[in-house]
Amino acid sequence: MARRVVEEVCVKWPVMLRVLCLLFWPLGVSVPAQTDKSLAPAPRPLLLVVNQGDHTLSLIDPDAGREVAKVATHGNHAHEVAVSPDGRLAYLPIYGNAGVGQPGSDGRTIEVVDLDQRSVVATIDFGGPARPHCPKFGPGGMLYVSAELDKAIKVIDPHSQKIVGSVPTGEPESHMFVISHDGRRAYTSNVGSGTVSVLDLGARKTIKVIPVAKTDQRISISKDDRYVFTADQERPRLAVIDTAKNEVTQWIALPGIGYGAAPTPDGHWLLVTLSKVNQVAVVDLSEMKVVKTIDVPPDPVQILMRPDRPLAYVSCSTDGKVAVVDLKTWEVSKTLSAGPGADGLGWAAR
Repeated sequence: MARRVVEEVCVKWPVMLRVLCLLFWPLGVSVPAQTDKSLAPAPRPLLLVVNQGDHTLSLIDPDAGREVAKVATHGNHAHEVAVSPDGRLAYLPIYGNAGVGQPGSDGRTIEVVDLDQRSVVATIDFGGPARPHCPKFGPGGMLYVSAELDKAIKVIDPHSQKIVGSVPTGEPESHMFVISHDGRRAYTSNVGSGTVSVLDLGARKTIKVIPVAKTDQRISISKDDRYVFTADQERPRLAVIDTAKNEVTQWIALPGIGYGAAPTPDGHWLLVTLSKVNQVAVVDLSEMKVVKTIDVPPDPVQILMRPDRPLAYVSCSTDGKVAVVDLKTWEVSKTLSAGPGADGLGWAAR
């Protein structure tokens, strides 16, 4: 009886807990543990890296600087990844085993990875060969995915995990795209035709196809939505598309052939990967010119800006590394190990 009373007092009167436990500890009284959920460690963000070489998705703790898990995909060659707004799910379109415009297998699915379970938990089927490639969530919560063989961007409801619409691009090889910050427009880089399609996402129609070069690659948009950028693949230059005119209005000379690009959160700079010279070019958007270059590991591909710190992550395919660029010093502060053929990047806020 005495022991039961002490247990109840220790639970109900936390002010007396320490004293009573000291007094009665010699009697062998068992005191229920007090848990404070506010003291539990906060979930840590994850940097996601799609590894083409071994068909995996690396989950990296960016603060600890180490890979915490690797998820094997069921399909053949995912290239890119998108993360749900709540940070729980990753969506990996299964493209196929060839480069854009090259013969090979034609993917038709998206694999859905639960980042807590660290496994593929669902598959979204396009109903036929599509070569799905670039996935992005729009401001309204819908998932948009380029489908090269369909010359379209597919609209997917992430709740039902069903395709609910399609936006035609009017061009083949619509490889990558960006969405304006208000969610009204999308711009696709159509690699083989060297064009950019301007899309009305609400009306689900093509507004205009803009000629750019013989071949172009990747695409990015400025923070104020005034400009869209895509890289000429034959000459070292970056096309600047004025979104009010929907035409190329100027070119930015680059130190090498450009590839992926991303603006910094403050909107002042644009970082561009130069995969053949193993550098990242820093463009001053107020002057539309390159002001510095940063050496990175071989074959830099994609750039992701960290949302909560002045850091940029650059996937470097040859060595399976991710270079971490400090946006204050313009230097590589460290490199993270991912997997062979590191390519697409995603950020899971936890």
